[in-house]
Amino acid sequence: MRVLAAMSGGVDSAVAAALAVEAGHEVVGVHMALSRNRDQFRTGSRGCCSIEDAGDARRAADVLGIPYYVWDLSERFEDTVVADFLAEYEAGRTPNPCVRCNEHIKFEALLDKATALGFDAVATGHYARVVTRDVPDASAPGGVRTVRELHRSPNEAKDQSYVLAVMGPERLARAMFPLGDFASKDEVRAEAARRGLSVSAKPDSYDICFVADGDTQGFLRDRLGARPGEIVDAEGTVLGEHDGAYAYTVGQRKGLGIDRPAPDGRPRYVLDVQPASNRVVVGPAELLSVDRIEAGAAVWFDGARPAPGERADVEVQVRAHGAPVAARVRAAGDAMEVELTGTTLRGVAAGQSLVVYDGPRVLGQATVDRAYRAAARSADRSAGQPTPTGAG
Repeated sequence: MRVLAAMSGGVDSAVAAALAVEAGHEVVGVHMALSRNRDQFRTGSRGCCSIEDAGDARRAADVLGIPYYVWDLSERFEDTVVADFLAEYEAGRTPNPCVRCNEHIKFEALLDKATALGFDAVATGHYARVVTRDVPDASAPGGVRTVRELHRSPNEAKDQSYVLAVMGPERLARAMFPLGDFASKDEVRAEAARRGLSVSAKPDSYDICFVADGDTQGFLRDRLGARPGEIVDAEGTVLGEHDGAYAYTVGQRKGLGIDRPAPDGRPRYVLDVQPASNRVVVGPAELLSVDRIEAGAAVWFDGARPAPGERADVEVQVRAHGAPVAARVRAAGDAMEVELTGTTLRGVAAGQSLVVYDGPRVLGQATVDRAYRAAARSADRSAGQPTPTGAG
């Protein structure tokens, strides 16, 4: 196959490209320039897309003996990933830019361009597995068709199936994850060293790639400006002021800007961000627990969507490295209705990605629209009142 290897300049993508070459594919390396103002060098583990990164990717491609190009996707990145990030925070939601980057850049812009140029697949350094199996299908030749499934990586600490779930079945059909069977990052680094790749000891990138200094609130403030408003408790009592509701997210405890403790002395957390009133609502930890979630823009993998009216017993995960919890999910058009059947989840925010699993297999993904507070529902049932709903 003709394979386009996405090479970020890090060890994971370099080893992924090497494995694609070793498998006998015709491989071409490409580095995506995503920043409009790239720094000359990275700052430790922060930032990406620096000129240093592009140079590291080129050196890896030279070692592998494959052609190498730099594609400028910075305008597309700014118009999709960064714009979505700003719009979601401005709307009181909590986005995951890595999910949107995979959706709009790596498995849309990059993959579509690769397909147009005659490549059969894109290989990346993500930690996830593609599992193929044959399933009965009377309409297929021989009565059997092959299904490609997205599965968790055996490297639990690095598993990236959560941020890849948005890609869906059509894009999965043209994706390769050569690191899928590696159980640890140390194994990948050892593989890079064995192959003479100079990035074998390069630090991993953390935080949001386009917020290189790690100051997300400062980035939002610079882009969205100051918008003073009130911080209130669940009853509406004003407790303090803020410079922009967009700088707060559900579940946040530190940096609330309240100069006096709660009457009971317990910590306060952000319960809700209300952009219409420009208010931030805070309260006790128990009001963060949710037991029901509604999510939209659902994507299901091949053969994974529940039948109409069916409530499937699954596990759901709402953070990249969060623990999956037992749930019952129902598909409703392009939405999901999720009822948690075991433990509750704490601090679920609108805008987060919700991924549905059956063991290691990814079934689908959707974006949280609304979460329902378990404590409020329990109190209202005891009082014989209708159950209210609340975001976050």
